[in-house]
Amino acid sequence: MSRGSAEASEPAQRPNVLVILADDLGWGDLSCYGSPLIRTPHLDQLAADGIRFTNGYSAAAVCSPTRFALYTGRYPGRLPGGLQEPIGGPNEQHGIPPEHPALGSLLKQAGYTTAMFGKWHCGYLPWFSPTKSGWDTFFGNFGGALDYYSKMSGNGRDLYEGEVPVESLDYYTDTIADRAAEFVRARHDRPWLLNLNFTAPHWPWEAPGDLEVSKELTARLAAGDRQALVHNDGGTLETYRKMVEAMDAGIGRVLSALRDSGKERDTFVLFSSDNGGERWSYEWPLSGNKGSLFEGGIRVPTIVRWPAHVLPDQESDVPVITQDWTATILRIAGTQPVPTHPLDGRDLVSYLVDTVVPGESDLFWRTRSARALRRGRWKFLRQGTNPDALYDLITDPRERANLAQRYPRIVSDLSASWEEINQELLPYP
Repeated sequence: MSRGSAEASEPAQRPNVLVILADDLGWGDLSCYGSPLIRTPHLDQLAADGIRFTNGYSAAAVCSPTRFALYTGRYPGRLPGGLQEPIGGPNEQHGIPPEHPALGSLLKQAGYTTAMFGKWHCGYLPWFSPTKSGWDTFFGNFGGALDYYSKMSGNGRDLYEGEVPVESLDYYTDTIADRAAEFVRARHDRPWLLNLNFTAPHWPWEAPGDLEVSKELTARLAAGDRQALVHNDGGTLETYRKMVEAMDAGIGRVLSALRDSGKERDTFVLFSSDNGGERWSYEWPLSGNKGSLFEGGIRVPTIVRWPAHVLPDQESDVPVITQDWTATILRIAGTQPVPTHPLDGRDLVSYLVDTVVPGESDLFWRTRSARALRRGRWKFLRQGTNPDALYDLITDPRERANLAQRYPRIVSDLSASWEEINQELLPYP
């Protein structure tokens, strides 16, 4: 990462915060991350205006747990809902409890106006919702996926204004981007937090204009086919390209609104994905994809822009993970975590603003069938009943040369550290 910053030292005023989260976007699905087919000029420009992280990670290999980590700043396994991979339907045990400190509630208490547009996937009504966890405004879906036009899911129609069901037949990516742009353009007398959570490019494989595909899938859902949205019999590389490019265009409209509002310089923007890509993603040179703890399942595009404090045109190879951004946002918002719920992430403000490289920190992941821990260049991985693996991610990001037998002490140390963290978390049921 380049030395220097736009304005070094402690931020003088509290910025607006815009967090944009893609859904199942793969490591190489943006042109600035190497996609040979997809063109994403707006996200490319965002990266050029700030920092592009080459070792950015999601907290989990599937969506709900990563969202738990982002909103709580803690390992997903500290809450029962964070053990779900992902949350599949309404359940009074599986969600972020309204009384639990969350990004929305903490910034709201600090005087921020808070809004969320798009996918929540951290628990269902009547027990859980963004408006119960501190977001003043919510327009979006509660579940993991929905038809981009009809808004039907495996649990029925899934579109809400606050906690009230509503109907919209427009293309969902466009709808939530336009709602976010409208929020940004509105007059605000306080700093704001905006979470813009796309369902793109998550299945079903529907690009703008694919009304016949939507009609077919919606009919299958109505006939009782709860797996219709998984869309195993659909999609093409061209459809996927159009889905990602539609998201990029929507982000462009939001960033344009931010520029027009005169608040671009004092707005912290974070773009990332909830996990690695799926069937149509471009992951090279990584292996694995969504659901896997190989790099392709957890390493994701990560971009930060903050013109008032961060110089443009930077690239960083420092490993960072979802819950680091929660800690960072709380710091720049001038607030702190609740002492009873300490964070599991690192505050990166000194790095972003003054390029003080953070000390080495272990990055931890687990699923029901796998475990992984990264420390510096080394990654420990155990998949099911397979032998322990050790990879040097600097020389082997594809994770093909298992060095476990060559460096047994490193394997032992990393495994022991994984166990130490795991003991603090809830066991899988």
